[in-house]
Amino acid sequence: MADYLKPILLLCASNIFMTFAWYGHLKFTNKPLMLVILVSWLIAFFEYCLAVPANRMGHGIYSAAELKTIQEVITLSVFAGFSVLYLGESLTINHIIGFGFICLGAFFVFKGPF
Repeated sequence: MADYLKPILLLCASNIFMTFAWYGHLKFTNKPLMLVILVSWLIAFFEYCLAVPANRMGHGIYSAAELKTIQEVITLSVFAGFSVLYLGESLTINHIIGFGFICLGAFFVFKGPF
């Protein structure tokens, strides 16, 4: 596998864990908050086990700003799917336009100096 893909794939996997850690509990509002926090921390542990190596190996290929930009675009993509598929929420045109502007910002990060 190409070296430039490894950090991206690890960031994708870490973002799935992160999204469940941060938002998965929204389906379990009847559970005690402290239990939800503990479970979220346990899930987040696995997210860190993927994100830290992704950033370490990715920094040799991408700048820190590029890595952060990749992570944010992945986060939005994972979250959009999560909110629709897991939480049963719908994406509106406003969400799509807002995400589009963030992706446009990502384009400028990678475009380089003008």
